[in-house]
Amino acid sequence: MYLQRKQDFYEKYIKRFLDIICSLLAMAVFCWLYAVIAIAVKIKMGSPVLFKQPRPGMANPKTGYERIFDMYKFRTMTDEKDEKGELLPDEQRLPKFGKMLRATSLDELPEAFNILKGDMSVIGPRPQLIRDMVFMSDEQRMRHTARPGLSGLAQVMGRNAITWEEKLNWDLKYIEKVSFWNDLKIISLTVKKVFGTEQAETSETDVADDYGDALLKAGKVTQSQYEALQTQAGNLIAEHERR
Repeated sequence: MYLQRKQDFYEKYIKRFLDIICSLLAMAVFCWLYAVIAIAVKIKMGSPVLFKQPRPGMANPKTGYERIFDMYKFRTMTDEKDEKGELLPDEQRLPKFGKMLRATSLDELPEAFNILKGDMSVIGPRPQLIRDMVFMSDEQRMRHTARPGLSGLAQVMGRNAITWEEKLNWDLKYIEKVSFWNDLKIISLTVKKVFGTEQAETSETDVADDYGDALLKAGKVTQSQYEALQTQAGNLIAEHERR
């Protein structure tokens, strides 16, 4: 499927200008916080301080396919391994300090650099994993016709407390009408969610199932389909890393 959607003047020009201003302001105002968190991560979990992971970005209008970029976050997991030398499950490698960074979204501060570079926007569909993208339907992948965001409609409507289908539907709802006022509303709801009492009451999990895992558990894909798509995701990541 060729991913393409017409963008209006706000989304194409004004939104990008605002993203640059907001990212520069965030880095200037919170430079001290970046330093504090980096030191704390270094002490508690070691190096590297930053976690880099390839994510699907906005579809290239020339090819119609998602452009893969490296998203930066503060590290929240350890590198603990079992007796066979394999990494322990995510849940066992997520210490209290890492949970705190995730709960407060402080781990996402480095994404300001992605916003400045143009990989991301302040508001837009959250960039999911590549191994999630390959399991999306053609309609669901239309979310990638917008620049991925630091926060988005799906995040303020439930994040990991809602199903994958609900999350992706909210993303599609967002791209129906991208506007300054809708973005401003999502920013306001994001602030309330992060700093308000709602944060303490949320039923979100610290580590959610990947989309493919959720589909496999629900019997919506077969084991052979699951393995084939996981291989496809691995090939996309390998191709990205070779560049």
